[in-house]
Amino acid sequence: MSFSVFLAGFSLGISLILAIGAQNAFVLKQGLKQQHVFLVCLICALSDAILITLGVAGFGVVVQKYPFIEQLARYLGAAFLFFYSALSFKSALTTDHALQAQGKEVGSLLAATLTCLAFTWLNPHVYLDTIMTWSSKFTQPS
Repeated sequence: MSFSVFLAGFSLGISLILAIGAQNAFVLKQGLKQQHVFLVCLICALSDAILITLGVAGFGVVVQKYPFIEQLARYLGAAFLFFYSALSFKSALTTDHALQAQGKEVGSLLAATLTCLAFTWLNPHVYLDTIMTWSSKFTQPS
């Protein structure tokens, strides 16, 4: 593997991790509350590895065979992000969004697991970030 390929993959990976999305905010909140931190981080790491693997190995083949899927996902994803950003902008102007670990109550392990899985697998943005980004990176002609 050449250094430029490693650097490109590393840069793309770190750019996905740096953005604080719903999953990252949940992980931070669990860390602040010191509740089920290892399990939450494990679920997120395994889920992200699966999604990136799908993007690199599996979904890239589908996109090569059916290129309209990438176009469809690109435009639907852009529409979703535009709509979501408008809602977020409005919310930022009207609400206080400080990340606080309120209360000392300990949430159940099941609740933390299901919440983490929901933030990870039900978030449309994760598919744009991982599967579509990685598949387009590795299916483009060099």
